[in-house]
Amino acid sequence: MESTSNGEIAFIGKYLIPAASKETFLERQNIARAYIHTLAGFVRDHAYERITENGDTEYITIATWTNDEALNNARELVQAENDRQGFDRAAMLKKLNIKMEPGVFREDHARP
Repeated sequence: MESTSNGEIAFIGKYLIPAASKETFLERQNIARAYIHTLAGFVRDHAYERITENGDTEYITIATWTNDEALNNARELVQAENDRQGFDRAAMLKKLNIKMEPGVFREDHARP
């Protein structure tokens, strides 16, 4: 997660996606991004990709929230929405052989 001086916090997800899984992943990612845009405390999001030498994709998402409470509420609401849709994110990632490294980050205010 990235955080700014006004208390914002960022949830950053780094994915390694096999070439054969990219289309399915991006379909689901677009659904998730559209949903989080509707949630209270959402500030902005970005997504970046890089194609590796073997054709797989490194994909990074950054979703910025107003504060910890907004992020925690969003996590609960996203899980509830996934449950409502009968969608199991962990199972999808496993089935598609997608590796994910999630994290919550705050801006480094110590740098000059």
